[in-house]
This record gives sequence, structure tokens and C-alpha cells, in this order.
Amino acid sequence: MARRALAPAPVLFLARLALCGAYLQGALVKAFDFDGALAEMAHFGLAPALPFALAVIALELVAPVMILTGRGRWLGALALAGFTLLATVLANRFWELPPGEARFFMANSFFEHLGLAGAFVLVARYDLLPPRHGARHD
Repeated sequence: MARRALAPAPVLFLARLALCGAYLQGALVKAFDFDGALAEMAHFGLAPALPFALAVIALELVAPVMILTGRGRWLGALALAGFTLLATVLANRFWELPPGEARFFMANSFFEHLGLAGAFVLVARYDLLPPRHGARHD
């Protein structure tokens, strides 16, 4: 019964949209505040900032579209999994902070992002599996 409730195409689409929402929002924020995007790249030591900012915006737009449309979904999901892992290690280095509130919140963000990367791997795996019993991968 629960399997059928989670299977309808609109439910799966909304789940994938929720998974990709932060990346779409991040790309739009960076695109509309490009100076901010360049400052963000510089803050994390990514130089030259311009190609990194353009690449991140492109990835955060294209990969979610792939996931949402189903065209190369597995590839878009793996791209966002890898990007999320790299960005998490770069931006959430909680182990470098002294014990305290800031370290706690940074560690929490780190492990939440690991979970997000894992979810993208599951999306890719599900997309690459052959449909079972006549079911479709919507």
C-alpha cells in the first residue's frame, strides 16, 4: 500500500524538486548577484573566481533540470552528489573549529550535506535500475 502511495509521478516529481530546490535557488541567487558569486568563490579560495562561478551556476541549473526531466537523470544526480561532497568538504570544515556552538552547527551542516549527496546517489541508482513488473521510472 505505501509503495503505491509513493509511486505516482507527481509525488516522485515533487520529491525530486525538493531535493534539487536548493541548487536551483543557489544558481539563481548567484546569477542575479554575480559579484556575490565571485566573492563566494574567492572566500573559499577558488581562483580564478570567474570560471568557478560560471561552472557552479551552470551545474546548479543543468543538473537539476536533468533530474527533473529524466533526461540523463542518473548523470545529473551523480554530478550533484560529487559537487555536494566537494563543496561540503570545502565549506563545512567543522574539524578546524574549536569546540563550541559554531563547530556544532558546522558539523550538523556537514552531515546533512553528506545525506543529501547520498540521496542523489540513490536517485542515480534508482534511475539506472530496470523497471520492475512493468513499472516506469517517472
